Amino acid sequence: MTTERFNEATVPPSSGRVVVGVDDSEGGREALRHAAEVARWRGWTLHVVHAWHLMYPVAPYATNFGEIEEAVMEAAHETVRDIELEVLGKDSGMVIRHTIVEGPAAKVLIAASDGADLLVVGNRGRGGFSSLALGSVGQACVHHARCPVLVIRPRTHRAAA
Repeated sequence: MTTERFNEATVPPSSGRVVVGVDDSEGGREALRHAAEVARWRGWTLHVVHAWHLMYPVAPYATNFGEIEEAVMEAAHETVRDIELEVLGKDSGMVIRHTIVEGPAAKVLIAASDGADLLVVGNRGRGGFSSLALGSVGQACVHHARCPVLVIRPRTHRAAA
């Protein structure tokens, strides 16, 4: 009987994909950091997902929503670009795919998880219930994603002394 040793250099990169939900929160930044580590380690594509939602008034009157949507979409692209630059730097050395769309964050992330190897989300985003251990988007992803889910808590959380 012979035993072979695992040699990472001889393992071809996987064609896997890690999806990460990114928003302008510390949890979103930490999720991106961890997702990037997993993507580098496994040789997977990093799929950055950002969902935005525009609340429309009941009576639109004469407002040109096309211009508003365009401005919000441009701001969403800038947000993702700035967060990526802050967290990953200029040259991350990995394949990065982006999905930046209007829609409920949970629904968009769950759809993006289809065919993925891992979904990474922060434990809470920008919602108003800061006392919750897990926000509504993370909760929905844990229950409905089509792949394993990793929930990341920001490093700013202090352990009890």
